[in-house]
Amino acid sequence: MGIDDPDVIETALEYGYRHLDTAQIYGNEAVVGDGLAQSAVPREDVTVATKVWADSLAPDDVHRTTAESLDRLGLDAVDLLYVHRPIEAYEPDRTLSAFDELYKERTIGGVGLSNFSVSELETARDTLDAPIAAHQVEFHPLFQPDELLAHAREHGYPLVAYSPLANGRTREIDTVVDIAEAHDTTPEAVCLAWLLAKDGVVMIPKSSSVDHLRANLEAQELNLSLDERERIDAIDRTEELFPE
Repeated sequence: MGIDDPDVIETALEYGYRHLDTAQIYGNEAVVGDGLAQSAVPREDVTVATKVWADSLAPDDVHRTTAESLDRLGLDAVDLLYVHRPIEAYEPDRTLSAFDELYKERTIGGVGLSNFSVSELETARDTLDAPIAAHQVEFHPLFQPDELLAHAREHGYPLVAYSPLANGRTREIDTVVDIAEAHDTTPEAVCLAWLLAKDGVVMIPKSSSVDHLRANLEAQELNLSLDERERIDAIDRTEELFPE
């Protein structure tokens, strides 16, 4: 979430957004917290998620940096806390035990994972006492993590799609452009509508301006046919834009 203005957060909530996603490494937790505080929307109606970066995944660092995140957000608890990437200081037993502790003391409402492989997810499932509340991964027409989606559906947690607009490359995808022209809409709206139609997927498009907010909401009015969705599913390219 590349946002540096709390007014954008307040406007997003006014428009009906109810999921605020940030991270320690984004450097905007305070902005998100300020926007939430400005809003008339009740706190209990909003899901607030943040992420612990890879160099802070030792147990003591998990507790320390989570407390710092809560202070920046101006909250006593977050609904979802993610392991941002299972690299660097990540050790399943030690890291996830710290997340379990935060979950049991209700500092976090759920344990999220991000950028995990299927094997890493299985290790986490075997290690955690808490259920996996969500798995956040890159997901767009050029990078479709079908195995991760199947795992999420099998085990009953949502797959949260980041970079659903392929980091601004939607207009380079001929299939998406053709479908957009047929609907007199934008390629961006087509990508978002395609993801909205997938069971078990929650998307978090970047919403750094009011114009972005409006465009993202327009996708909810776009109904793609099964054939159109299958054409996008069939795009045979594996272009991960945010590899490890």
